[in-house]
Amino acid sequence: MPGNPDTTGLPVVSIRGLEKSFGALAVLRGIDLDVARGDVVSIIGSSGSGKTTLLRCINALETYDNGSIQLDGVEVQFRNDEAGRRQRRNEWELARLRAETGMVFQLFYLFPHLTALQNVMLGLRKVRKMEVAEAKSVATDWLSRVGLADKAGSLPSQLSGGQQQRVGIARAAAMGPKVLLLDEITSALDPELVGEVLAVVRKLADDGMTMLMVTHEMAFAREASSRIIFIDAGRVAVEGAPGEVFREQANDRLRSFLARVSHL
Repeated sequence: MPGNPDTTGLPVVSIRGLEKSFGALAVLRGIDLDVARGDVVSIIGSSGSGKTTLLRCINALETYDNGSIQLDGVEVQFRNDEAGRRQRRNEWELARLRAETGMVFQLFYLFPHLTALQNVMLGLRKVRKMEVAEAKSVATDWLSRVGLADKAGSLPSQLSGGQQQRVGIARAAAMGPKVLLLDEITSALDPELVGEVLAVVRKLADDGMTMLMVTHEMAFAREASSRIIFIDAGRVAVEGAPGEVFREQANDRLRSFLARVSHL
């Protein structure tokens, strides 16, 4: 049973009517989504359906056109000025809110000149303003939790792809985000390294970490998620518990997608 969803209070993430276009291309077409504390929500769908754009909007890496994204009741990207007009938050505000939505990317984006420990410590020092000793303690603990205590002094070039991605997870989780966003974190890995990364994510789910993850690992999504979201052409087409979504059901687009990915 993944996590320990808490549906008694405000959702950690609440999205209403989210729209995002790139020029004439409408990518998100009115997304509504709530993520409760302790929820593990997997987002599935074909390439180009809007999954990654959704995560990037939550993390304020993309500016959305219309709608609302709230984190614990606070609008993530916008605020009203004194005249009541909606304005995008300044970069300092965005950076502060972005730290509450830790994101792990397809590629690892570790600083090549920093050790694994230093990579995890960096945000703790720069954003959380921790003293060196405290940041080192937190970073060391997280490297241990992802099974890399013995690699603390290694540079990224000395680590396998799976190890680098585990450092990336430790770096994001160490910040204590309200929700962890995972964007196809196994897609750049050799098949034999996927399992070690998914094992770390499963442990985080079991520990109650709130997560929203884009994945093509259908078996893992079914096992580790409390809820599955199928996005098709920028809209939430199907939403439900894994057993409901993966059972034979009425949505033709979902059936076609699942049949296709099962043969990959």
